[in-house]
Amino acid sequence: MSLLSRMTGNLTLAIPVAMLLGLAYGLMASTDWLRTLIVPLTLLMVYPMMVNLKLRKLLEGGDVKAQLLAQFINFAIIPFVAFALGRLWFPEQPYLALGLLLASLLPTSGMTIAWTGFAKGNLAAAIKMTVVGLILGSLATPFYVQWLMGATVPVDLIAVFLQIALVVFLPMLAGQLTQAYLIRRYGQQDYQQRWAPRFPPLSTLGVLGVVFVAIAMKGGELVAHPEMLLDILVPLFALYAFNYVFSTFVARRLLPRGDAIALVYGTVMRNLSIALALAMNAFGEASADAALLIAVAYIIQVQSAAWYVKFSDRFFGTKLA
Repeated sequence: MSLLSRMTGNLTLAIPVAMLLGLAYGLMASTDWLRTLIVPLTLLMVYPMMVNLKLRKLLEGGDVKAQLLAQFINFAIIPFVAFALGRLWFPEQPYLALGLLLASLLPTSGMTIAWTGFAKGNLAAAIKMTVVGLILGSLATPFYVQWLMGATVPVDLIAVFLQIALVVFLPMLAGQLTQAYLIRRYGQQDYQQRWAPRFPPLSTLGVLGVVFVAIAMKGGELVAHPEMLLDILVPLFALYAFNYVFSTFVARRLLPRGDAIALVYGTVMRNLSIALALAMNAFGEASADAALLIAVAYIIQVQSAAWYVKFSDRFFGTKLA
């Protein structure tokens, strides 16, 4: 578990390594059988993050303005920016445009909470944004995809809903039952100190596995067309840059420091794990393009989040003791 914990703390290195290993495997061996690993790896990726999800935070108040602003940005601004970038940059590659849209439609993850904590923001607000963003994003994604991409990508609405039930709501139910059992058996303090830290590394293992599979399945094409990675990086950089600038501007103008930092991380951090799971499971053979883009997004997201912590005091002032 210590190795997994180290990988969880060093995703900026672990994910590129998984991508390189996947690329090497894809060039040396058959990848057809790897599709059988997608569902198990998906559940390994999503279930552990659901165990520590605090649904009861939905009942707490005190940060309504920050919550409303976050979800407005998450669902009224960012998906349409991603869609426009996809149409502009990938006019002949609809599944890459789909990957960009999926990455924008599923806001917040455990990293939202972690990075908000590192920057000394409002953790309670970040937790609530994570829960609300996850639920709203899961419910809204099929409709956004059908509405925005239905003309260029075959979208089976029922199939997408079933996949979301499989990769979001079933693990969420299982995770909440696990959390309730562990707290009842060992107590809240023991759960927080001994059990809660054990789950995120398992999720990291699932993430690295799915990234490995996604890249392995595109190995031959990536070697034949290495410019494809650069082509993917440009719209991703543009999307994240817009998101950081816009969210920072809104947060500075309208919110106190703690809520402002939570807002930035609650809108810029995307749940790439679930986006990757949907891309790999819900859109058939051609979805490997979407999965590749989402896998690359991990690198930008983690690196940019770490750098933003260094500038948070400059943007929002130093937290008073």
